[in-house]
Amino acid sequence: MAAMEQNLTSRQNADLVDVLQIPEAFVSPIRRIVRRVIYALLVLAAAVLVVYLDRDGYRDAQENEMSLLDCIYYATVSLSTTGYGDITPLTPSARLVNVLVITPMRIAFLIVLIGTTVETLTTQSRQALKIQRWRSTVRNHTIVVGYGTKGRTAVQAMVGDEVAPGDIVVVDENPAALDRARAAGLVTVVGDATKSEVLRLAGAQHAKSIVVATDKDATAVLVTLTAREVAPKAKIVASAREAENQHLLRQSGADSTVVSSETAGRLLGIATQTPSVVEMVEDLLTPDAGFAISEREVEVKELGGSPRHLADIVLGVVRDGQLLRVDAPEVDALAAGDRLLYIRNAEVER
Repeated sequence: MAAMEQNLTSRQNADLVDVLQIPEAFVSPIRRIVRRVIYALLVLAAAVLVVYLDRDGYRDAQENEMSLLDCIYYATVSLSTTGYGDITPLTPSARLVNVLVITPMRIAFLIVLIGTTVETLTTQSRQALKIQRWRSTVRNHTIVVGYGTKGRTAVQAMVGDEVAPGDIVVVDENPAALDRARAAGLVTVVGDATKSEVLRLAGAQHAKSIVVATDKDATAVLVTLTAREVAPKAKIVASAREAENQHLLRQSGADSTVVSSETAGRLLGIATQTPSVVEMVEDLLTPDAGFAISEREVEVKELGGSPRHLADIVLGVVRDGQLLRVDAPEVDALAAGDRLLYIRNAEVER
């Protein structure tokens, strides 16, 4: 693994096929076979037409003229084999057609028939081309480090908030987790995210945000340090299992931290007294259904007004990067550049 992670960004795209995976649309085997059979029949039909139009230039072993059935037979035998010699082209035009048309058709016909083998041989080259195109164009994407329960749920929330799966890159060392990520249409990178080369391969230097959702707090701190070094302008959100490690993530460069154990504990405590509150919180945290918490810029017509008097239910105001509660006196009058945290109806906006 250490050897693989050295100088990843300087390796050829073909050498990264086993490290970086770009998702592609799934096509069922039956559909592929049917498509190849159709292609083969089209080539055969074209060959029959060419032979039939020039049938006067062909004779069989008895010197008989060619019928339509003879043309079909000749085209089938010529495309699938080199022919039996029972029907031969006699005129120069018929022989020229065989050289320039029938022979290329024979090659195309065989390629279609052995398409599975050809596809296997070209898969790596196609993937390498996709990697090259992706690395040259990827910008403003989101990197998720760790695709366990936390990482998978984070991705589901982002997709529910209309983030395209192709704009999310998952970095993990677990093959099973990466298989699930690829099945969800996500770009995947296999490797240790504490290594800067792995994050660079994932395009961290061009990323808009990085989500650190590892299982261990020590790993999360190292990943956050590396991510901040590689991507000084990206927004880093990190998850911690224990509250005492929250400040370490902040010091390592995380812009926001979430303590998973404390959050779960609070919800468990609330559920014993008011379970409906927990259901409402779950609803607010599900962006693609019911109500959801969202963020938007202040509109021109709202400048100078109070956020408590708007049509939207405003929970807070972000001013100069600092979150202020809606009842804070500093935000009693909205200013240009403010952003509102409000409750939106996801189903109505659809």
